[in-house]
Amino acid sequence: MSDSDVHVAALCGSLRAESHTRTALEGVLAAAEQAGATTELLDLREYELPIFDADRDREDAGDAEQLAARVRAADTIILGSPMYHGSYASPLKTAIDYCGFDEFADETVGLLAVSGGAFPVTTLEHMRSVCRALNAWVIPHEAAIPNASAAFEDGEFVDPKLEKRVRTLGRRAVQYASIEPDPDSFESDQNVGAQGK
Repeated sequence: MSDSDVHVAALCGSLRAESHTRTALEGVLAAAEQAGATTELLDLREYELPIFDADRDREDAGDAEQLAARVRAADTIILGSPMYHGSYASPLKTAIDYCGFDEFADETVGLLAVSGGAFPVTTLEHMRSVCRALNAWVIPHEAAIPNASAAFEDGEFVDPKLEKRVRTLGRRAVQYASIEPDPDSFESDQNVGAQGK
């Protein structure tokens, strides 16, 4: 697969109108475009996604099937979330719950986390654990933005080192889009509930 054939989709777990997560993901996608990929921001504000209910088929759950199809079409998926209560945001969890192995297994996934305070380590760890359970291959390079209110000014990064880290994630999203992960993770063997309902 050439870089021009790579499609990178970013799932934004923040619903805020002035979302630092969305701004950072736009930086990731801009770098991926510069590396030759096509990109798409999957803004969860634009999807009707009811709370996940395993007894309800995905086709009967608002825009869940449409969202899952967009995720499936990506060669690399970027998950971006603010840190809420030491983890990642519920809109992103709901979106992932409507997906499953068909969308994530053997796919390349990049991680970005944003925090209003300290470094969002647990948010990145929790997203990585979910990806491992879905047998995705997570890019080793990850992007974290602590103290987010001071990280941006007029939609631009204040710290060039932080901007470089975010943009590196976009380049890695293209570079590793066709990696073949092996072996499956132990967690994926135990994840019997991920059926993409």
